[in-house]
Amino acid sequence: MTPELFRKKVADALDDLPPEFQEKLENVEILVEDFPDQETLGSMGLQSKWDLLGLYVGVPLSEKSFFGSSVLPERIYLYRKPILRECRSPAEVTEAIKDVLIHEVGHHFGFDDDELEAMTGNDE
Repeated sequence: MTPELFRKKVADALDDLPPEFQEKLENVEILVEDFPDQETLGSMGLQSKWDLLGLYVGVPLSEKSFFGSSVLPERIYLYRKPILRECRSPAEVTEAIKDVLIHEVGHHFGFDDDELEAMTGNDE
């Protein structure tokens, strides 16, 4: 799948989120990269660039102060090649993109991996 088509599927998945979620993502960049960088892998204790499908970088809404402001931009990364490697068909890619995006949006809302797995039944 081309990078352009993958990005379109990410944009479509973002558009499919409920409006109340989309409003809370106004200041969050959604980025598609082929792989995480070595610094990211090292900080997460991962050895392989294939082990990470997505990542939220920022301060979850549940931890933000009314008086504080975020210094760094908040970002959600989707890693194209690891996602593609997990899938066998275009339909699976579309579903995986949705799952990873929802998982990372969940982190933005302050849920940890265990809570997200319990809610969605997915282990991203």
